[in-house]
Amino acid sequence: MNTLLLQDSQQDIEKAGEILANGGLVGIPTETVYGLAADALNGNAVAKIFEAKGRPMDNPLIVHIKDIKDINKFGLVKEFPKKAKLLAESFWPGPLTIIMPKGDCIPNEVSAGLDTVAIRFPEHQIARRIIEVANTPLAAPSANLSGSPSPTTAKHVFNDLNGKIDAVLDGGRCRVGLESTVITLATPVPKLLRPGGITLEEMKEVIGEIEVDEAVLNQIESGAVVSSPGMKYKHYAPKSRVILLRGSDNAYREYVNSHADYNVAALCYDSDIIGLNTTTFSMGDKNDYETQAHKLFSSLRKIDKESRIDIVYARCPEPRGLGMAVYNRLIRAAGFEVIDLEEV
Repeated sequence: MNTLLLQDSQQDIEKAGEILANGGLVGIPTETVYGLAADALNGNAVAKIFEAKGRPMDNPLIVHIKDIKDINKFGLVKEFPKKAKLLAESFWPGPLTIIMPKGDCIPNEVSAGLDTVAIRFPEHQIARRIIEVANTPLAAPSANLSGSPSPTTAKHVFNDLNGKIDAVLDGGRCRVGLESTVITLATPVPKLLRPGGITLEEMKEVIGEIEVDEAVLNQIESGAVVSSPGMKYKHYAPKSRVILLRGSDNAYREYVNSHADYNVAALCYDSDIIGLNTTTFSMGDKNDYETQAHKLFSSLRKIDKESRIDIVYARCPEPRGLGMAVYNRLIRAAGFEVIDLEEV
């Protein structure tokens, strides 16, 4: 397959929409990460996503819409609860995914056989224009090989999926840099399943009590059924082994320096760099979680370009606010391998 590299012209947007309407796959920009899109109402088209990514079929997908009216227009959900409306009024369009009871039009390939569906109304104008031209909601997980760092540029998508998908549309670098927040309203108490650009604290201000799923900060049991992307499998990982180090600034630097070698690198805060005796990759300022989120996946991909690096010692951010999203991605990139430096 010859993968087309499209630009953000109206002609190329129409081409992308045409490919999607005909059952093809297109890597599209969003404000979070690039998504690998297919017609969400076409089970055969959606199945191609799993094949291209090498993604497990029991990992559900997110349905992207161009307008909140699409939910009723296509019958995507059985009900649109009051709390969903409150969240939508506050955070849509934007990096928030809401899980609700699915409508009859949703194929099992999208929902992984569950009775729920994840819906997102993206902020990114090009994404919405593509959905409009395709004239159908789009199922779109991250446009990368399954398990590798998510793509925040069209080049990342092309590097991973060239020859596996029909096209990639270049809409520039993603603003947020991490996948959307996912909350389910299909439980007695709303539950956060994946942290992202909309924080737990922000959502609580709108709808009150929200539980945090155990899988957000911890590894779940093998074989467990999940209702959101990014919960079950090792994700976001470079080829190098990533180890999270939890501890003070001094403890982190001393540990890295005591293990420094030609094949060791540090994924660290800007303030760490001057005190480290090894190759460093910046996460941004220690307290700037927005920059950390924006830079994380691109830094992990830069690490992949250094073939000699075998081990990466990464700073362990505080799991609060947007830092919870950064922590969630890093702990999965590390395969849940964490060293508590206070205990060393």
